[in-house]
Amino acid sequence: MTHSGLSAVNAVSLSPARRPLYLVDASLYVFRAWHSMPDEFRDAQGWPTNAVHGFARFLLDLVERERPQHVVVAFDEALDSCFRHGLYPAYKANREPAPEELRRQFAHCKALCAALGLAVLAHREYEADDLIGSALHAARAHDFRGVIVSADKDLSQLLLEHDEQWDFARGLRWGMEGVKARHGVHAHQIADYLALCGDAVDNIPGVSGIGAKSAAVLLAHFGSLDALLARIDEVPFLRLRGAAQMAVRLREQREHALLWRELTTIALHAPLALPASGFERAPGDADMLAGLCEALRFGPMTRRRLHAAAGHPLPTSPSMEAP
Repeated sequence: MTHSGLSAVNAVSLSPARRPLYLVDASLYVFRAWHSMPDEFRDAQGWPTNAVHGFARFLLDLVERERPQHVVVAFDEALDSCFRHGLYPAYKANREPAPEELRRQFAHCKALCAALGLAVLAHREYEADDLIGSALHAARAHDFRGVIVSADKDLSQLLLEHDEQWDFARGLRWGMEGVKARHGVHAHQIADYLALCGDAVDNIPGVSGIGAKSAAVLLAHFGSLDALLARIDEVPFLRLRGAAQMAVRLREQREHALLWRELTTIALHAPLALPASGFERAPGDADMLAGLCEALRFGPMTRRRLHAAAGHPLPTSPSMEAP
């Protein structure tokens, strides 16, 4: 496994006895491709395929570089039906619904993963983060360590001693000990941290008047949200600007803070509809892959890479040109 560019701070403690399980936050890379790839790509019916093309390139780069033997790819299907909406209807209400052009491409991306023999996870009530957390939680008992492929800070709360997180686009990897250098709090404090300072991306307000730096200071002193709420009387005496007012707001918004933590905590017991092969890569489906390549109008070079990644290399032909 390549670890070029790792600093001493972010170095990951690896155990040779633990097998890596790659856990891919697919939606992040689909959305990134949707926003960054030109819309000139079209399928056989004229629908845009820019997100599929970008996601396919990412997936191929990952598979060719790491050759993972155990991998799951998690997708967000709980865009407006997640259990968190039942707890807080305004959860992620700041996001525009995905247009039909993008929804179609999510379906193609899932089919592409399946054709490559990769386990796909998606659920109407649980988000991709929950599926990744639940898969990793289940895999730990079988001597796996997690390699979470995502830049999402929420997922850092899952990191234990031998795990790592990988921001693939930037080529950065960090383990449990590297989280504090990145976010100002320890991995196990991420959910509490986001509950205090909020998460604008998910429309979680946090406790009013407490920002990222104040949240980090409070957690450094008290250790957890529970301890902080149990010892609010100590807050005014901290060397922290506005500490007295923070104590007032924490008392007033105690129940809200606990609700925000419910929203920011990744579920570890989501149902996992894994294929018969479990976490292990299955043989690719050459016929399914050929049909997708044709329908999505992949270029010859991408087709060759996809078939090779699926274990069904295409015969080379002088007439085949790279896209």
